[in-house]
Parts: sequence; C-alpha cells; structure tokens
Amino acid sequence: MNLKLSNQAIGAIMMALQKGIMEQTDITDLLRGFELIQTTEGLVVDNPPLVKVEESDKQEETIA
Repeated sequence: MNLKLSNQAIGAIMMALQKGIMEQTDITDLLRGFELIQTTEGLVVDNPPLVKVEESDKQEETIA
C-alpha cells in the first residue's frame, strides 16, 4: 500500500515546525501525537497544532 500526505497534512507539519521555532521547543512529541486519517486526498491530520500569535504594538507608517 502506498500512502501520501494530503496538502492539509503537509500544512500541519509546517505549522508544527513554526510552533517549534516560535516556542523554541522540540516538535517530536507533537508530530508523534498526530492522529492521521486516510482519505481520497491522502493522509489528513485530525488534530493539527494551533499556533497562537500575540499581536504586537502596531506602528503607523508615514508615506512621504
């Protein structure tokens, strides 16, 4: 049997990498915890990671 990752699963891996970079943590356990479902589009991650971004102070730009 030949299994492929769906675009959603690839996105979930990218989000895990981003989360690891932002939090400076190892993503091994996060990847190990992925629950995969086989669909016609390929493997889908049923529990993708959530990345929280804090809104920084917005600075106004002046156009001359």
